[in-house]
Amino acid sequence: MAYELLKGLRVVEGASFIAAPSCGLHLLQMGAEVIRFDPIGGGPDFARWPLSPGGDSLYWEGLNKGKKSIALDLGRPEGRELAQRLAAAPGEGGGLFLTNYPVDGFLAHARLAALRPDLISLRVMGWADGRTAVDYTVNAALGVPLMTGPADLPDEQPVNHVLPAWDLMTGAYAAFVLLAAERRRQATGQGQEIRLPLADVALASLGHIGQIAEVLVGGADRPRYGNDLFGAFGRDFRLAGGERIMVAAITRRQWSGLLEALGLTEAVAALERDLGVRFDKDEGERFRHREQLLPLVEAAMAARTQAQLAPLFDRLGVCWAPYRTTLQALNDPQILPPDSPLFSTIEHRSGHSYPTPGAAAELPGLVRQPPGTAPRLGQHTDEVLAEVLGLASGEIGQLHDAGVVEQS
Repeated sequence: MAYELLKGLRVVEGASFIAAPSCGLHLLQMGAEVIRFDPIGGGPDFARWPLSPGGDSLYWEGLNKGKKSIALDLGRPEGRELAQRLAAAPGEGGGLFLTNYPVDGFLAHARLAALRPDLISLRVMGWADGRTAVDYTVNAALGVPLMTGPADLPDEQPVNHVLPAWDLMTGAYAAFVLLAAERRRQATGQGQEIRLPLADVALASLGHIGQIAEVLVGGADRPRYGNDLFGAFGRDFRLAGGERIMVAAITRRQWSGLLEALGLTEAVAALERDLGVRFDKDEGERFRHREQLLPLVEAAMAARTQAQLAPLFDRLGVCWAPYRTTLQALNDPQILPPDSPLFSTIEHRSGHSYPTPGAAAELPGLVRQPPGTAPRLGQHTDEVLAEVLGLASGEIGQLHDAGVVEQS
């Protein structure tokens, strides 16, 4: 389950892919009840990769753990009506609806608010004008893949990023906005429609970190810098034993610790005198003069092993990490300790047991419960129809007989 900070809130989720379901997961892990409805047989992400050896979606299993599931025939008016009633079901902590269905249609806010005026609906979108988008297409439209990759790539050759950053950020931001609207409803009794386009989260994020201003004020796109850390000193280095590590020297302590560990304090001081700069006081100067600094650092790194540098780096406050595969990382007890409060080994619906994360935040004084498992599709259909919509057993039976709902 989760912490219980949001105990008493009921969120209904009619959504697929990453952004909206991850929002529901964040809320659940803080104690909200999350009821997910899907088409009978599963929605468009029910079998999405990665898959278990048996063909179950590990993706769906991870994003929906702990949620309740109801399966509806959304192609029929009766199924769509049940989805509407569920989203707008009565109850003090209810009336919170999370979706990525289109603005217009049977789940439009106006249709649902007619059933419950204080309804809060949060709709994750692609673009604000209704066009569809996913993380990869948003990045392509905003120029991110043309800033990514080796510096010697042709200007027109994009490099896509493997991490769906905007999806994940949108899910987290959606949870924040939904709770902000719920706080307003407590004070005013008013519902709210919230539209949250993936592209707007991306644009706002680039603006927050100065990248929009950089391009518009400077009048040019940022070029590729390969693995160099933009605006400070950092990149990958190969060591004497063949290992490759990433080093980032942003703060003064990280920079001075790196020089001390590599025995470069005097050599870099001489370079500063020649150039008339102070690398310790201005991280930007380290980036600006990286072509002069890199040969010194590369030679010092190439003469030392990771076993030699690791204790020095850690003692001197150097920010660094070895390059490893994900499998190597997960076998490192420092990364995934057996007693980690974040992870619990859970047996999942796929039949596999593996370390499973719960809520990422640590709240001292409160108990973080082990995460749940993803439900079987339609596992809670009868329970939800009875407890949330108040249907009698005979009514539920008729819906089953008509094929409008399904219970796994």
